[in-house]
Amino acid sequence: MSVLLVPGDKAPDFSATAVGGAFQQGTPVRLSEFKGKTVVLYFYPKDDTPGCTVQACALRDRYAHLIATGAAVFGVSIDPPASHAAFIAKHALPFPLISDEKHEIVNAYGVWIEKNLYGKKSMGTERSTFVIGPDGTIKSIFRKVKPEEHADTVLADLRHFEP
Repeated sequence: MSVLLVPGDKAPDFSATAVGGAFQQGTPVRLSEFKGKTVVLYFYPKDDTPGCTVQACALRDRYAHLIATGAAVFGVSIDPPASHAAFIAKHALPFPLISDEKHEIVNAYGVWIEKNLYGKKSMGTERSTFVIGPDGTIKSIFRKVKPEEHADTVLADLRHFEP
């Protein structure tokens, strides 16, 4: 049974490898290291696929505005660190991507779901975003986001919570 987190819940902590940004070619990161800071944790299905590229590039293009709110931005997928590094390099992404190869984070956040594409069922990552407040609680959740609208939606939400 899948976890169903709601705003107000404590965000599940995790430890994983992050690539890009301050994490270079791969450094362990824990969510708990960001206590006192707003964190945007966006989950996406796969590096360098059309929808995921649109989503990541839109976040790249709005990145200065996103971090101006004081937020840290992380993408999360089940791809390995090498795939993340190539995706970051190809599209000049300024934010780190977290590798969740063991599916621990996607399961903890309830975004590893059954998908149905043309009648074929498979498991995959639901395109979702969690905005986690400085106190470690989930402030907002966006599920089944549209890649082309995602960055503006997150930015509007962050501005709503600015002091």
